[in-house]
Amino acid sequence: MNLSPLPDYTHQLQDLMQRVGVLSFKALSRSAGVSERQLMRLRRGQIMQMQVENLVKLGQVLQVSLEELLATFCDRQISRTEKAGEVSPALQQEYQRLQAQMQSQRQSLMQEFQLSSLQVLESWLIQWPTAAYAAGQNPQLPAVKLLPLLRPVEQLVQQWGVEAIAPVGTELPYDPQQHQLMELTAQPGDRVKVRYTGYRQGDRLLYRAKVSPVLPI
Repeated sequence: MNLSPLPDYTHQLQDLMQRVGVLSFKALSRSAGVSERQLMRLRRGQIMQMQVENLVKLGQVLQVSLEELLATFCDRQISRTEKAGEVSPALQQEYQRLQAQMQSQRQSLMQEFQLSSLQVLESWLIQWPTAAYAAGQNPQLPAVKLLPLLRPVEQLVQQWGVEAIAPVGTELPYDPQQHQLMELTAQPGDRVKVRYTGYRQGDRLLYRAKVSPVLPI
């Protein structure tokens, strides 16, 4: 009995590589982070045996979508079913898993970016509300004219979900978990006055508010 030869998609892969200036399979393997063994599977029409993660990496380097890869490197029978929208459940599940993983990674990277940016803005976050409060108490100060210039920074911080613990000048019960005494001593529940605003982001405390005890008259 004659065995059907394995399909060969080397030419199709080389065409895609040429479009993006990748000169060799070794270079493609290195750029995509996919082994040459996996590339051989692709060349032999065994794309359905490859993990979606590797296909997405290859698609990014070759600048083609997952659907285009399936249409190009599946054998004729599979290609017809794929084009008809009959993607295998296993492939759909793997693709959805990868999409969720990539979304989680994007969220993690965004959180890291926000945290590093907040570290850069730490001095402004702490000092600015106090300066703004002082300027607001004395409209004759030239500094009051500068207040609107910093609204975009305030809006950016708000978009990140950063909230002030309490406005400067507020009197409230002392909470050592959220407040940092600048002078003297106080017991939890004693009246204190906010001198420098503290911040939280969701359930996470970023900076405690700096406070001073309210002395009885």
